[in-house]
Amino acid sequence: MRAELLRRVKEPLAAAELPVPRPGRGEILLKVHACAVCRTDLHVVDGELPDPKLPLIPGHEIIGTVVERGDGVERFTEGERVGVPWLGRTCGVCDFCRCGRENLCDRALFTGYQRDGGYAEFTVADARYAFAIDPSYEDVEAAPLMCAGLIGYRSLKMAGDAQRLGIYGFGAAAHIIAQVAHWQGRRIFAFTRRGDRAAQDFARREGAHWAGDSTAPPPEPLDAALIFAPVGALVPLALAATRKGGIVVCGGIHMSDIPAFPYRLLWEERVVRSVANLTRRDGEEFLALAPKAGVRAKTRIYPLERANEALADLREGRLEGAAVLVPPDQVRGKL
Repeated sequence: MRAELLRRVKEPLAAAELPVPRPGRGEILLKVHACAVCRTDLHVVDGELPDPKLPLIPGHEIIGTVVERGDGVERFTEGERVGVPWLGRTCGVCDFCRCGRENLCDRALFTGYQRDGGYAEFTVADARYAFAIDPSYEDVEAAPLMCAGLIGYRSLKMAGDAQRLGIYGFGAAAHIIAQVAHWQGRRIFAFTRRGDRAAQDFARREGAHWAGDSTAPPPEPLDAALIFAPVGALVPLALAATRKGGIVVCGGIHMSDIPAFPYRLLWEERVVRSVANLTRRDGEEFLALAPKAGVRAKTRIYPLERANEALADLREGRLEGAAVLVPPDQVRGKL
């Protein structure tokens, strides 16, 4: 099979011809139809996340069809379309797993990080951690739901019933979860890079009540803020923008250092919290909710062999929505 391979961090991916993997017990072999490009992929490739499996096939927003089942698999049938997320496997027996917080399992394995992912024509996944995909979604538009959607949804849940919701960094996760929040009747305040009018216009098209620079105060205090940009300096700004008792949720797996800030920004029972990974329950809830809310991801398609270009466009902020890689035999009719 063809694959894009990370041999060393901080180096471009290399095109490779590899044997098609075989599914082990409890696993399914998928023919990849589409794999979205996540900012976490950038963090892996750029060496900002420690100790990835090397060599590695990145990618954890995968849509494909089952072509073979390993021993003991009963959930899916051959030919069924499924999605594979970041959470690839957990131990199932630790305190976190037993209390429904498997996202915090110390022995978890993650797709496209410790397990080979979807920048390839085929991939193997643990059947217990894959999801059925609603037939109303095409492959390409379903792919970003597997992480941008799922992590965005978990971040939104952490914001509670906040009605005035700030979103810092209006990329793949933000534009998906803004649609959900708008459908729920919340008001969205979008914060972008200074002077990025295109991103602000995009946010308004996705239902934002207001859009402006990340350094600007919103026109009214926020009940909660979601930070998707990996910029620690946004935390004090978001705290300053929230009302008493407000919540600031850091939705990324990696963020630059948070600068020192005066205690008065945190005082009055404001909260700063992070979101780590996802649970299967998050996936089941979000993937049932998304079609009801009319969620549609805005995407730009890249052939698999242009994975480095897609990563560069994400790194430099040249994307509106999500980049999605498509293997050679799936390109026709999608580009």
